[in-house]
Amino acid sequence: MIVETGTVVSIESDGLWVETIQKTACEACVAQKGCGTRVLSKLTGKTNRIRVLLGRHSAGAIVIGQDVDIAIPEDVIVKGSLLVYLLPLICAVSGAWLPGAAGDIGSILGALCGLLAGGLMVNLHGKKTRNDLRTNPVLFDSHCEKRNLNFL
Repeated sequence: MIVETGTVVSIESDGLWVETIQKTACEACVAQKGCGTRVLSKLTGKTNRIRVLLGRHSAGAIVIGQDVDIAIPEDVIVKGSLLVYLLPLICAVSGAWLPGAAGDIGSILGALCGLLAGGLMVNLHGKKTRNDLRTNPVLFDSHCEKRNLNFL
């Protein structure tokens, strides 16, 4: 379980928008000046806005500017990363392979169509699981034990 602290910046009927400070390992990294992540972090700022589901909490008990703890299981992050990165890649490779003897142009067009199809599938999955408590960050109940996280 990954637990993060953030500040509530907006309240919706079905969730909250929480701003967290981006933690980076740039200070401890050996690459230092040769890394593009550090440059991008400086250009874009160091905060992230995350949509958080309420779980067992009510929106009336939360106020804008309040510090809250949010939690998400590690397996959700791993599965989400695999879905977002691998599905479009697999679809692109399959799309490039399917035209077969159509030549290079056919393979390029097939790969682009496969990449687009994979991206659309990821988008549809995201819309389908938008309010799923098992796959989204939720407000963390500080009274739960860390071994038995029954916040759902």
